[in-house]
Amino acid sequence: MVLVQREEQLDRLRGAFDACAEHQRGHVALVTGAVGSGKTSLLETFSEWAAAAGGRVLGAAGSRAERGLHLGVLGQLFHSARLEQQAATRIENLMRDAAFAVPLPEPGGDAADGAADGERVWAPLLHGLFTALLDLADAGPLVLAVDDVHHADPASLHCLLYVTRRLRHARIMVVLAEASTLRPPHPLFRAELLSQPYFSRINLPPLTVDGIARLVDADGGAAARETAERCLSMTGGNPLLTRALIDERAPGGAADERGADPTGGDPFDQAVLGCLYRHEPGVRRVAQALAVLNRPVPAELLGHVLDVVPESAAPAVRVLRTSGLMDSDQLRHPRILRSILTDMSPEERRGLHQRVAEVLHEHGAEPGAVAEHLVAAAWADAPWVVPVLSDAAAQALASGRPDVAAACLRLVARADVDERQRTAATAMLVNARWQVNPLAVNGHLTELVETARATGWSTGAALSTVPFLLWQGRAEEATEAVSGFSGDDDPGSAGHAGRLRAMQLLVSLSHPDQLASVRETPSTWSRAATAPTSISPQLQAVTVLGTALLPNADNDTVATAEQLLQRHHTDDGALGLLTAPLLALLWSGRCDRVVAWAEILLNRPAVRHAPVWRAVVRAVRAEAALRLGDLPGAEHHARAALEDIPAPAWGVAIAGPLATLIACATEAGRFAEADRWLAHPVPAGMFRTPLGVHYLAARGRHHLAMGRPHAATADLRRCGELMRGWGIDVAGLVPWRLELARVQLSVGNKTHATQLLQEQLRVAHGVDDRTRGRSLRLLATTAAPDHRRKLLGEAVNLLQGCGDRLELVRALGDTGQSLQRAGDSARARLLVRRAYQLAQDCGASVLAQRLIRRDAGGGLPAYPAGAEAHEPDDGLSEAERRVAALAAQGHTNRQISSKLFITVSTVEQHLTRVYRKLDVKRRTDLPARLVAYAEPLAEEPQGAAS
Repeated sequence: MVLVQREEQLDRLRGAFDACAEHQRGHVALVTGAVGSGKTSLLETFSEWAAAAGGRVLGAAGSRAERGLHLGVLGQLFHSARLEQQAATRIENLMRDAAFAVPLPEPGGDAADGAADGERVWAPLLHGLFTALLDLADAGPLVLAVDDVHHADPASLHCLLYVTRRLRHARIMVVLAEASTLRPPHPLFRAELLSQPYFSRINLPPLTVDGIARLVDADGGAAARETAERCLSMTGGNPLLTRALIDERAPGGAADERGADPTGGDPFDQAVLGCLYRHEPGVRRVAQALAVLNRPVPAELLGHVLDVVPESAAPAVRVLRTSGLMDSDQLRHPRILRSILTDMSPEERRGLHQRVAEVLHEHGAEPGAVAEHLVAAAWADAPWVVPVLSDAAAQALASGRPDVAAACLRLVARADVDERQRTAATAMLVNARWQVNPLAVNGHLTELVETARATGWSTGAALSTVPFLLWQGRAEEATEAVSGFSGDDDPGSAGHAGRLRAMQLLVSLSHPDQLASVRETPSTWSRAATAPTSISPQLQAVTVLGTALLPNADNDTVATAEQLLQRHHTDDGALGLLTAPLLALLWSGRCDRVVAWAEILLNRPAVRHAPVWRAVVRAVRAEAALRLGDLPGAEHHARAALEDIPAPAWGVAIAGPLATLIACATEAGRFAEADRWLAHPVPAGMFRTPLGVHYLAARGRHHLAMGRPHAATADLRRCGELMRGWGIDVAGLVPWRLELARVQLSVGNKTHATQLLQEQLRVAHGVDDRTRGRSLRLLATTAAPDHRRKLLGEAVNLLQGCGDRLELVRALGDTGQSLQRAGDSARARLLVRRAYQLAQDCGASVLAQRLIRRDAGGGLPAYPAGAEAHEPDDGLSEAERRVAALAAQGHTNRQISSKLFITVSTVEQHLTRVYRKLDVKRRTDLPARLVAYAEPLAEEPQGAAS
């Protein structure tokens, strides 16, 4: 075996051996180290070297199981000597006689009274033993190597001490190895051993990063050192653990730490348990307590958990630290913790968790820390348990851990509680479990509704049912809850006023056929969005959603939504609250801000534990991407939303991701896929919601793409009827007039289309820049040539500003066609080229090809094939050439980023490659010919407007 960072210790043993051989002088060496530190490997390596150097080696090893075996270690030594028959017989007879002698005192201690007869028997054995060893040392130095000497039997230790006292002129070297233990098993033996004149102690320290790097790769290197640093953090430099971890990660090894076998069968897990079982049971018990606690704890608390005096736990902690299993006051790594827990029986774990919960509660620990162990123990028998679990559940919900809250509340349900406590716990349980899987709350939700109805909707639990009832489309029951709520019998009713207003408005906005009077009196709620923070955040969130669906000149919905997101985005328990301002931004036409905020929210750690809110945020993010023309991104996030929670669990909200996927497939020309999404079953109540209108519009667009204008008209007229009937006629939700105008244009009815578009543009406070740009582009198709260019120029400006690249493609294509008809083929070519590239970037390949083919008869150049023949041979890609052309015109990186809809970082990367390919150092050195490839967007709108 290759020893690493043990060269110094090996050299000391070799030096003692050489002195023994040259000076006829014996030596005693005690090798000490933690379990797994490599003592056995060192002894074996030295023994092999000593035998090769002309010495004779006798070896033995102590064992906990053979500690009571009289002269067991001594027998191993002489058995390995392979003595001649006569000498072997003599030693056997001596050992047999000694076996019947009275016991010896503790090795190194004084003889007991009346032991003279025993000593007369032992004296020949000890003398014969030493004589036999001297005979063996005649031919060369003799090495007695005893591993795990702390497990040796007392009689053998007595004999070894006899030998060590007589080494002054004997060529005998005694090498002993012992591990760290709770307490020295033979203190008198150690005391006399350490007093010998030719004694040396050799300690084996943990491996360093450099040593582990050599084990990983003999050549070292940065990669090996990085791996070594990770190994050191997991093993503390313990060679046994380190080698196991390296073997596990080697090609063909068991697994890496993320994919390890949870049953504890991997090399590292086995090494951890090997370390523990080679220690005393007391050490293993402390390790189990630390694994169950899973937190840094002082020795006093650890002692209380184990029901021992704190001082008695300290030696075990010291041993675990020297073994590399502990770091400071806790187990070093989760893998070590898992290995220990896996080795415990379920009964042991539950009992220890219960004891830990009791001790932590006695020490005043946080409810969450105590509840973790109560849940693990499945124990709720003490009177103090239910309040602790309830507090812990509330804290878990506030910190974005509905899974933890649900576990606490399930245990409360098994406890002996009164009806009020049970109802409150059930309400919290519905909230917690719904955030993980809405399908799991049906029974509890119905129970809550029945209880609330029986008590006259008089408790806060009655209001808590409203969001979940609305999610399931049970709008009438939600209306009954908010209409009948009094709160008179609820001790916490003082804080229900704001919550009641929020729930009333939520019902009115999510199901506009309910509580219309609430929605139609904005003076009672609209100012809450900008009220001081003393107003309920829940009411503020629902209010900002209301101002988006019912806009007016007095409310700045975008600014208010941004403020709400900025204020609460770091609150782990506020993810559900923030979906309202996120939707408000979407329906106010600020899809760019939706994307930015959604990315921030999805990167929050708490989002991992709330699949429902994660799915909702992804669904909103998907629709925002669609409205920005990012078809691949929209499809990715919408599919991810449906993977987070299954379609049946979405309730009426399924309209959101389905509508986005239908629209993506339709825009991409994958009509069969859109049909499959349309075939998904949806709840009938979905069409009573704003999201249902969104779904109808997507279905109408698909009908139009499939050449079914009558079906499209039916869906879009229904959108209009619903939105006007609700009084929610905002284009950010669905610009139904615009969509209906598209249908009219497809059947040649320009007059009706123009009327619809002009009506769309006149909607008060309900037209965002994207809708205005799209409307102007469609109006341009009905206008005279001169007016068409003006409308298209304005549409390009608006669509470029709002970031909808897909609609910008259409506007650029129409502008190019207009220029072509006006005889400006060069500029038309550049615009179509830009539109084509944007369409490809958006994932709209069908639209890109349509740009090329639709006006082939009119002389529009067939790009890219025709254009490629005239491209300069400068090695620049199309994207690099576009960036370089604008840079040659003098535009800054930020301006280029805005014009080409790419990030500043991407501009910088393109320019770096351009400079290298063209062998220039700055933008002023760029060839003037590149200006010919500049995008004429900057001047086209102004020229059109003039």
